[in-house]
Amino acid sequence: MGAHLPYKTPGSLPAFTVESGSFTDGHALPPAQTSARLGVAGGKDESPGLAWSGAPGGTKSYAVTVFDPDARGGYWHWAVVGIPASAASLPAGAGTADGHRLPAGAFQLANDGGTADYLGAAPPRGSGQHRYIVAVHALDVAELNFAAGTPASVLGPLLDRHTLARATITGVFERR
Repeated sequence: MGAHLPYKTPGSLPAFTVESGSFTDGHALPPAQTSARLGVAGGKDESPGLAWSGAPGGTKSYAVTVFDPDARGGYWHWAVVGIPASAASLPAGAGTADGHRLPAGAFQLANDGGTADYLGAAPPRGSGQHRYIVAVHALDVAELNFAAGTPASVLGPLLDRHTLARATITGVFERR
């Protein structure tokens, strides 16, 4: 199905735990995490609430990404970098354009829709069920040296170099 993830997923990469109060791993995304801007009825473009634990020692910051590998060429829905190592969660709705609910120092890269915020699920009608992989990347650096609004598509190679461990949770959505 679709493209590969934009970052490596080596088998030896340690994992830690992420949970969402917004959706259940492996189940359909609720309307809040789908896209009103892209025409999904009832969509709200609300980033999911996330809580993580068990990241390895040496974690200096986190990045959070939402990627659809089943879209043609893959599709970045959200990317947040600069999340301090002291953070262990993001509230639902943190991915607004003004980023006021993100931890101090964190900022959003531009999604594939061209906006620096969370863009909900909205696969083309008839394209089948798509996966929305939410990943929390524990990084060995405090900053990835991006400017706010940089396209998320440039993030993959830096994640390959700086990820100590990764936690993932996946929601699915199909538009009929």
